[in-house]
Amino acid sequence: MMHQVTVPGGQLAVEVHAGDTAPVLAIHGVSSNARLWNWLRAEDPGIAVVAPDLRGRAGSVSVGMPSSLARHASDLVAVLDHLELDRATVCGMSMGGFVAVELANSYPDRVAGLVLIDGGFPMPNPGLSPEMIRAAFAAQASRADQYFADGAAYRDYFLSGPTLLDGDDPLLLDYLEHDLADHRVRLDAEVMLADASETLLTPPDWTKIIQPTRLVYAEWSVGADSAPAYTPEKIAEYAKQLSWLQHSELIPGADHAATIMTRRGAAVVADNLRAIL
Repeated sequence: MMHQVTVPGGQLAVEVHAGDTAPVLAIHGVSSNARLWNWLRAEDPGIAVVAPDLRGRAGSVSVGMPSSLARHASDLVAVLDHLELDRATVCGMSMGGFVAVELANSYPDRVAGLVLIDGGFPMPNPGLSPEMIRAAFAAQASRADQYFADGAAYRDYFLSGPTLLDGDDPLLLDYLEHDLADHRVRLDAEVMLADASETLLTPPDWTKIIQPTRLVYAEWSVGADSAPAYTPEKIAEYAKQLSWLQHSELIPGADHAATIMTRRGAAVVADNLRAIL
């Protein structure tokens, strides 16, 4: 079921999928959309999922700047209020993991637990600057200015770089088509860049987490053998500092996207959600 939730600047599009569990508030990544959770729902349709398009993306593209992790957290509280949910388990992927941490820190009574997917904990960024981030995300930002004849054309573009995703996967096509309207990708580039900069340069303080937390992370970042966002050694260091980190799980042979955009990755996420719900 689709809901429209009023937030400062407009309305967020929110997909709500019933299940046999307590609700999971599922937060997508920096240039993604609510259909990122297609694979989770296919793998475990019993998990009840509340999946918003964050401001500046897809069905919420008209809700733009100013954007920040705190603003996203406030938007998500509005989603919970709209659905009359006192609290939810929160699952965030990539930037969505950092939004989840911000939400847990700022509104601790609204968050029952956290499942973080390749995000939420600081990523190595020596010498990184806003200008470097803008350059790194230039290709993603440029999608909004391009014309795509159909979802298949957008899929070909999307898969043109290193990837472990299946181009024939109908869930991938549905995910990508959700981005499109009138042959254009619905993405506010300035919102995306603002969110990326904050995520990488001034992430929320993960040491303040007081909710039960589980982490799923990838062996690689983009494609096989690429440098990962997290290593087992770094996660072990974080675990020593955060008693609430109940479990961390590396998905071998998976990159950042494949942690959730494949059935194998989604199965690991589903298992971790079931363990915390």
